Parts: sequence; structure tokens; C-alpha cells
Amino acid sequence: MISRVMSAELAEHAGQRVEIAGWVHRRRQLKSLSFLVVRDRTGLSQVVTKFQDLPGEESVVRVSGIVTVNPQAPGGVELTSPEVTVLAEPSQPPPFDLFRPEVNAGLPVVLDHAPVALRHPSLRLPHEISAASVAGFRQALDRLAFTEIHTPKLVESATESGANVFGVDYFGRRAYLAQSPQFYKQMMVGVFERVYEVGPVFRAEPHDTARHLAQYTSLDAELGFVADHRDVMAVLREALAGMVEAVRLRVPRAAGMLPGVPAEIPSIHFSEVTGEPDLSPAQERELSEWALREHGSDFLFVTGYPMAKRPFYTHPDPARPGYSNGFDLLFRGLELVTGGQRLHRHADYLAALAERGEPAGPYAGYLQAFAYGMPPHGGFAIGLERWTARLTGAANVRQATLFPRDLHRLSP
Repeated sequence: MISRVMSAELAEHAGQRVEIAGWVHRRRQLKSLSFLVVRDRTGLSQVVTKFQDLPGEESVVRVSGIVTVNPQAPGGVELTSPEVTVLAEPSQPPPFDLFRPEVNAGLPVVLDHAPVALRHPSLRLPHEISAASVAGFRQALDRLAFTEIHTPKLVESATESGANVFGVDYFGRRAYLAQSPQFYKQMMVGVFERVYEVGPVFRAEPHDTARHLAQYTSLDAELGFVADHRDVMAVLREALAGMVEAVRLRVPRAAGMLPGVPAEIPSIHFSEVTGEPDLSPAQERELSEWALREHGSDFLFVTGYPMAKRPFYTHPDPARPGYSNGFDLLFRGLELVTGGQRLHRHADYLAALAERGEPAGPYAGYLQAFAYGMPPHGGFAIGLERWTARLTGAANVRQATLFPRDLHRLSP
């Protein structure tokens, strides 16, 4: 039995009979010869035959043939003297031609037909970048002695606020889809000291914009025994560098999209930027342009966000209590990461909740971790789809999301 060879490996087997398998990407029939271009996960292979009765595009085929050198073929080789076996045939054509270099379809068509549309190499690219980014994130934090955890996505209380949660019926009780793993990753600092998670989070976002989703993938980390938020920022820098390097190694065709990660990412305090309680999208773009112009960096930390705009678990700046030991990371004109130092004393949590007029009861399971002693700690969360959209220059975050969930879309 001949083992399957991938398209990217064919040149290593010149003169040998091999077997490839994939989808018919394109077929061309000339007077005396016919050509099949077969697509697999690594690229394209050209098959040359004298047969005229060829399987249609997107048919799934297995092809045995001799690897023959041809500088004009994809990869410099092609299969000759082939034997073609059809494994499956499409019952209908794709919504647009997958063999064309450019996608001749709008975003709604692509999303409605995602299972087949994502076969197009340019539409698949963002998801290859996402996969490599997650691998790099894990590798970077593993090197820093973090432990990967997996936390519940059904929770008994809102994490960030009660305004944008999805309520569900949990065996007759009210429960919610988790807005983040924030509470659980903080609890686990008391167990492992350093933890991270890659998983879905849910926000009942009422915004119908190019940057908002109701479900996205969050890359979360939390670490104990920090001096302040700057220790968290240093770990985030290492995670980003790992993500960039993994994409560089695993997705060579994305190399031109990648940013440099400075040894020290520039930062600016919120009070130097605006007197408003938050940054507008226009301000995020202006600050990113400033960072690129003045520091040559695609990244910029904005530190010291007002406490009024931060969750109750945020640690205030001891020198300026109205500001937080928190930060956002801007990347190419868009907020990519939110993070900072958290409160770690039980009494401080009770006081913070009371100040906001919230009862402690709904947070009892969370607060018990602090009743038994927790170190100073902090963490961050990276939105994977936003990261990928920024890398690829996508105008809409849905272009970097496999099956987007938003105000209008619940399928496929």
C-alpha cells in the first residue's frame, strides 16, 4: 500500500510513484492532454493525463502517479501516468469559484456557505494564523511555568457586569454563559500561581459593528506574586512575541503581515490622553499612529484607566486612587488586550462591592478564595479574532471568525 504524500512534499519524491489525495481544485481539458489540479491542506498538485472524462471541481479524489519534474507546474513537479479514483462527488457547485485567486463573493455569501467557502486558500489563511497564534501563546506561557486550565462556561453570576449576559435555564435555576474566565483564573492563582486558558466567552453585545461578536475566543492569563500591573505587561509582551514567532514558523505566507514586538512596548498614561472616562475608536487609532510614528511600534500600552470604567476587582493606583493599575493594549488602531492588577485582600473585595452598591452574596463562591489568603496578582485577556483580523488587515472581525455569532447570525 502506497502512503499518501502531501502536495508540499512531492518534489522530494521525483521519479517515484506516489499517491496524493484531495479535492479537484481546477480541471483543464486540451485537445490531447488534460490537467487536474488537486488541493490538499498543504497546497496544490498538478496531474497530467490523456483521459478526457475527468471528475468535476470539488470532487474528492485519490491519485496515484509518477512524480515528474516540470518547472511550470506548482512546486516544480507534476504527476504523470496517473490512476484517478473518485471518492466523493459534489451534489451542487460552490457559491463562487474556489480556484480563482480572488474571492468573488461578499461577506454574507462567504459566511452563509462557510463549510465550503473556507476551502479557498485566502479565506482559510486567517484561521491558519489563529491556530498558530494559539500554539505560540501556549508555548510562551508554558516556558514561563504557567499551567493550562479549563473553566466552566456556565456560571451562577455575571463576571463583568449584568448588562450583557446570556441567561440560560439550568435545571430550573437561572444561570449565565460566562463572559470571561476571570473569577476562576483568579481562584486558580491560589493553587498554581500562574495559569492560562484558551476558550470561548460570551457577550450579549447589542452592537452591530465590524468589531463586536456575541461569542469569541479569549486567550487569558493570570499570575501571582506581582509587584503591580507592569509585571503583567511584561508577561503579555512575551506571549505576543511567542504568538508572532509561531505564525512566522507555521504560516510562511503570513510573514509580511507580522509586526515586530519591541523588547519594551511603549506606554502612555490615560491621564495624558483624554479627560473622558474611556477612549473612542478614533482616539485608539490616533494613539496607534502616534506610537508607530514616535516609537516605531504597532503596539501601545495605555495604562491607568479610570477606576469608574474598570470592574470591581481592579486594583487602584495607590498614588492616584481614581486611576487603576490597569491597562489596555492597542494594536494597529484597535484595543486588543485588557488587563491589570487585581485586588487580593478579602476585605478589599467586600468594600469594593459595597461601594458599587452590589451585594456580596452572588459572588460567594468567588470571594471564598480570598478569605483563605491570595497573593498580589494580575492578568490579561487577548481577543483572538481581533488579533487575527488586525494581522490580516480584515475590515470586519467576522472575516477572522470561523462561524460568527452576532445580533443576526446563529447558523451555520
